[in-house]
Amino acid sequence: MQPDLAGGIAVLDFGGQYAHLICRRIRSLGVYSALLPHDTSLEELKRMGVAGIVLSGGPASVYSQGAPAADPSIFRSEIPTLGICYGYQLMVKAHGGEVGKVEKKEYGRASITVVEGGGLFDGLAEDRLVCWMSHTDSAKSIPPTMKVLASSSNSPYAAVRVSGAPQFGVQFHPEVSHTERGQALLSNFAFGICRADRSWSMEGFLERSVESLSKIDGRVLCAVSGGVDSSVTAALLSRAIGPRLRSVFIDTGLLREGEADRVRRFLGKELGVNVEIVDASEQFLGALRGVADPERKRKIVGKMFADAFEEFARREGPFTHLAQGTLYPDVIESGRSIGPASVIKTHHNVGGLPADLSMKVVEPLRDLYKDEVRELGRLLGLATPVVERHPFPGPGLAVRVIGEVTKEKLRVCRESSSIVEQVLEEEGIYGRVWQAFAYVGDDLVTGVLGDERKHGYQVIVKVVESVDAMTADWTRLDPGVLERISNRITNEVPGVVAVAYSISSKPPATIEPQ
Repeated sequence: MQPDLAGGIAVLDFGGQYAHLICRRIRSLGVYSALLPHDTSLEELKRMGVAGIVLSGGPASVYSQGAPAADPSIFRSEIPTLGICYGYQLMVKAHGGEVGKVEKKEYGRASITVVEGGGLFDGLAEDRLVCWMSHTDSAKSIPPTMKVLASSSNSPYAAVRVSGAPQFGVQFHPEVSHTERGQALLSNFAFGICRADRSWSMEGFLERSVESLSKIDGRVLCAVSGGVDSSVTAALLSRAIGPRLRSVFIDTGLLREGEADRVRRFLGKELGVNVEIVDASEQFLGALRGVADPERKRKIVGKMFADAFEEFARREGPFTHLAQGTLYPDVIESGRSIGPASVIKTHHNVGGLPADLSMKVVEPLRDLYKDEVRELGRLLGLATPVVERHPFPGPGLAVRVIGEVTKEKLRVCRESSSIVEQVLEEEGIYGRVWQAFAYVGDDLVTGVLGDERKHGYQVIVKVVESVDAMTADWTRLDPGVLERISNRITNEVPGVVAVAYSISSKPPATIEPQ
């Protein structure tokens, strides 16, 4: 039961990784925003009463055959429109400009120079701004009806506007947290240009969700893992349907240290949610034996989860629905957005469930981002340690063990990750970073233990900063903290002789190693 889009901003989805993130950023301004198919007609948008339109980025090239396009009428409309990356290129092309491949691709941070202030750049007095680029195409020329608002060394038309019309285009991504003053730019568009209404809040989302979920017929089986997403899902459903909710924790053998006890404590004892612990670790590890390909591992874990839930449902049912803590980054990276998105990876909770699952899937958080989920968790009364806990991948340590999953590598990965978290907590850093963990592969390196040369594992530590998981940057930890982590892992985790630190951002890397 979402609010309608009257007075809000529609984001037309051309399949970009950040399409839903645009909605998230606009909603954080208090303006309701929803993602719609890229070919939504101008007539339909007018019927909805939208205050503005955003054309998202996307993986296609505007000049390619079959490339997704917007209703041409939009570019002749008086409804304020903002084109971002691919959407910007569509706007340039629609007005008679030329778009083509650039000599030098731009990914990650870039510096733009503001040529003309006011309007979209109102209040952004800085001559130069750091922004986030992600493109291989750009405008080669713009028509006389367009004016340049900003430029970069590789994009002379980094931001433009259409003369005499409320239409703007930017080659960069203002919705990404690493774009300097990006939120201010979106605010200028939403309020200064669109005059949009403030109608969105998490309190309102909570109220609507409880009302909607309370109408579910039958009993609901909720998958809980110990993470904030599934915990908030369970708490939300518990408020909506009470005793008709049954939560189950599947111990896969791929989880963090002490996870089962932690779940039993904070969900069962503190929130009063009925949780049953099922130990299926031997079955999961057996199914993964000999498997090294990361996509196969993800799909195997997904199938094993579905089988475990089906078995539990047969034994304890009947259940009409299976609830999961799926968030939008899971959906978009699994290619399940409503636009032509590229699949980045399969997540067990969105890509591995069989089509013939006997229960209907309920994903009450599937349109939210992690920071929104944490806010919702606070509204539901979850304790701070639960709400602020770092994300953990659905397939668990299976994607942090490179190559075949073995008990030995799982032990190394689990113990090393626990040390990383402990050190960051002791240093007061844990709550300031997005995610911190260790991963391990098959490569052995030479170390010296005592007077003996010995081959052992090299553990890679990864600590990243983010607000939404759609982009991330590596954390510049103090060398003393890195030294503490390294010393503890090599001294306390048998079989490890070396520690390395990952310094890759997303993009080009992903947060999880697989």
